[in-house]
Amino acid sequence: MVPMEKRILDHYLQFGEYTNPGLYKEILQKNLPENVREIGLLVRKQLVHRSTLKNGNTGSNKDLRYGDMTKVPWYRQAEDDVFPTASAMLAELFRRDPRGFISDRVVEDKLILTCRFTAILMASILKAKGVPTRVRSGFASYFMVEGLEEGTSDDHWINEYWDESKSHWVTIDADGCLEGYLNFDPFDLPSGTFDFSADAWIAVRRGEVEGSHFKDAAGFEGLITIGWELFHDFHSLMNNEIIYQQGPSFGWGRMDKLTESELEEIDKLAKLMQNPDVNFDKLREIWETNNKFRILKGGLL
Repeated sequence: MVPMEKRILDHYLQFGEYTNPGLYKEILQKNLPENVREIGLLVRKQLVHRSTLKNGNTGSNKDLRYGDMTKVPWYRQAEDDVFPTASAMLAELFRRDPRGFISDRVVEDKLILTCRFTAILMASILKAKGVPTRVRSGFASYFMVEGLEEGTSDDHWINEYWDESKSHWVTIDADGCLEGYLNFDPFDLPSGTFDFSADAWIAVRRGEVEGSHFKDAAGFEGLITIGWELFHDFHSLMNNEIIYQQGPSFGWGRMDKLTESELEEIDKLAKLMQNPDVNFDKLREIWETNNKFRILKGGLL
């Protein structure tokens, strides 16, 4: 096994503007557990997914493992647009309950956030504790949630952290860790369990998988949604975990209208992203020089 270069691990120790915990860094370092599983379980207990709030006390929340949704204030909506950064999430968690990360947080004081935000909190905490960590954006086919089509792989965000003792990246899904039906360990996902966006893009472009297999929460499928996740993943690999409503000017609003030569440009990026550590320098060069993949559109941009 080729040792991981220290400069790459150092890159994933750095905070970006989204994972930076701000003034809460020392609290994360001193007050939270050291064990990744314990951290993940604790983080998950601070959050309610918007689909869980929507579906109420049904499905995987029939046993109220996420809390009694009838107790959530009637005006509470999805808060993804309100708390896009780790520091914003941390500030609001402490505002709603000054104890911060607690296992008994009442449901009305939890944040209503989706998987990206769970992954960003996990990355923020682990980086604060000196563990190289990265957020990844792709697809998961293992969720059994009302509203998700069976047999498809749906957009999802997770983490990878560097296990020094084993000298390899460990893939974890803290957002899904409380789902009781999973037949694998969410804190050590087996290879192939999560569909990384680069693999999905290449598989569809080669005709190995039907594009309709990959979907997102907005109802899009195929290369459109894979392309969005691919660019989110590329930005995440560069410690820049942009929000859902942002994307590079290259494909924003026209992913379904890209020419073959433009699709081939994305093919090259996806092939590099299939092995981001080996191709780290090439990905960094693209990040630092290709404005089509870097300059964003969305919202007020």
